Amino acid sequence: MSLTTSTYELLIRSVVDYAIFMLDLDGHVMSWNSGAERIKGYTAEEIIGEHFSRFYTEEDRAAGLPAKALRIATESGRFSAEAWRIRKDGARFWAMVVIDAIYQDGRLIGFAKITRDMTEQRKAQIAAMESERRFRLLVEGVTDYAIYMLDPDGRVSNWNAGAERIKGYALADVVGQHFSRFYTPEDVAAGLPRRALETARSQGRYEAEGWRIRKDGTRFWASVVIDAIYDEGQLMGFAKITRDLTERREAQQQLEQSREQLFQAQKMEAVGQLTGGLAHDFNNLLTGISGSLELLKARVAQGRLSDLDRYINSAQGAASRAAALTHRLLAFARRQTLDPKPTNPNKLAADMLDMVQRTVGPGIALETALETGLWPTLCDPNQLENAILNLCINARDAMPDGGLLTIETANARLDDATARLHGVEPGEYVTISVTDTGTGMPPDVAERAFDPFFTTKPTGQGTGLGLSMIYGFAKQSGGQARIRSEVGRGTTVSLFLPRHLGEADEANPPSQLPSLPRAEAEQTVMVVDDEPTVRMLVAEVLEELGYAAIEAADGTSGLKVLQSDVQIDLLITDVGLPGNVNGRQMADAARQTRPDLKVLFITGYAENTVLGSGMLEQNTHMLTKPFSMEALASRVKAIVTSAPA
Repeated sequence: MSLTTSTYELLIRSVVDYAIFMLDLDGHVMSWNSGAERIKGYTAEEIIGEHFSRFYTEEDRAAGLPAKALRIATESGRFSAEAWRIRKDGARFWAMVVIDAIYQDGRLIGFAKITRDMTEQRKAQIAAMESERRFRLLVEGVTDYAIYMLDPDGRVSNWNAGAERIKGYALADVVGQHFSRFYTPEDVAAGLPRRALETARSQGRYEAEGWRIRKDGTRFWASVVIDAIYDEGQLMGFAKITRDLTERREAQQQLEQSREQLFQAQKMEAVGQLTGGLAHDFNNLLTGISGSLELLKARVAQGRLSDLDRYINSAQGAASRAAALTHRLLAFARRQTLDPKPTNPNKLAADMLDMVQRTVGPGIALETALETGLWPTLCDPNQLENAILNLCINARDAMPDGGLLTIETANARLDDATARLHGVEPGEYVTISVTDTGTGMPPDVAERAFDPFFTTKPTGQGTGLGLSMIYGFAKQSGGQARIRSEVGRGTTVSLFLPRHLGEADEANPPSQLPSLPRAEAEQTVMVVDDEPTVRMLVAEVLEELGYAAIEAADGTSGLKVLQSDVQIDLLITDVGLPGNVNGRQMADAARQTRPDLKVLFITGYAENTVLGSGMLEQNTHMLTKPFSMEALASRVKAIVTSAPA
């Protein structure tokens, strides 16, 4: 169904968003719709018969633009433009104009004119252009940040002065180049540029820090932000900002190194306090071990076998205490932070009493007030032990003429008011307190006692880190540390550690050798250790349990066996072997030909010293010396019978 002429005219007249009207050959208005009345302000009665040039500005009329518009429409069939036009009230508006020539039977009979009010769009466009101009002036003048744009594929489309200064490339060097050229070869190989754009595309932003490459090949540490730019849901590209943080990172690393050195110095200061007591304790323990073994040897030679258990138990007990002292010393001296574990502070404090008494000396009386039914807490037991020891050393120094030192534990339920007083969240806590009857501290000193490097000791006699480290340990464990002190009356330092809703770790009692798991048929274990006694004991235990044992004294000789075709079900090796090949290197080399080789490292060092900050590889296990034969046998059985990882 086609529209009649009258229907079409009604449709045109009803349009309000566009001014649609007809002109005769000379440019006089012949028709006028509702849109024209709304946009230009004239009614049909006011404007029909008037020349359309009255809608033009004075300057455009003086330039003859109305006549030029009709001439172009006559010659080419259409004239189109955007320009200022005039309303009835004299106000200007930005108009989009189209003038079409109308022909009938090949003869020009007039013109159809359409005008649209684009004032708001024009204002928005001008504002956007101005904003972009200001942004460009701002961005291009920035020298501390590399700011540039990428197209959707990651190619550089513009480049500011900061990018040129930081990366070393001029604009002509990089426009059209892919931004991955600024990444290190290893990051490119790992696909980091691609993942960065994918993250920005999917999440709107990508942020990271890492090494980047300058034009001259040098590396710098960069902070990077990539924002995805969308227009009406379509990805237009990416805005990328890079900042050179190399100097800041180097300063931060130096600060961390200095802190680590001071932290280590403080721990070694604590170890120094222990040295005299440890030497005394070790000499006593070694006397007990060697004396028991001598008497055992003498009784066996005399054929007196009925009373041997007493000497065996004595030697084993002294050896266990020596092992505990060694582990304690390693815990104080090693650098790595240990993992928190469910801990029983009562047991830990009780196990420390001999060491503490030896450290503070006979002039100070040591008492404990350990609460029955004390809750466990989740913390690093070695750091807690270190904290208690340091508090006891501080207490000793505060009592040069002797006094009373008390270690106390308690359960505490803190309500809102009490929790605010102690600076913790309300809840259940375990408190560990060390109290002395020494000189005490005035309020101004007590307020600063937890500050790093603050000390009242003479130069060279303290780092000023002891109490600050204790405070940091308590805070990192989710708790708090508090001081109460009075001059001439003494000091109490209390640690508040959150209650752990579980059982504390307890050592399992050793079982007897006859019940140990035995080997299956034809299983071979290789033992590599430079200490003949350890090598002999491990090999004999293995053989008694049914394993075939092959021994080697160093990594080089052990590697020769491992590189042969001898069947090896498990390698047991010390880590610190003499010569050019240590235990780790030997195991790594052996796995070139035996990729599924199972390895059990036995070492006298602290576990984290061997592992560093990394994790054990697959099919690799660790057992720290000294260990019981039951622990060795159980671990060997579990490893040998397990499927390769």
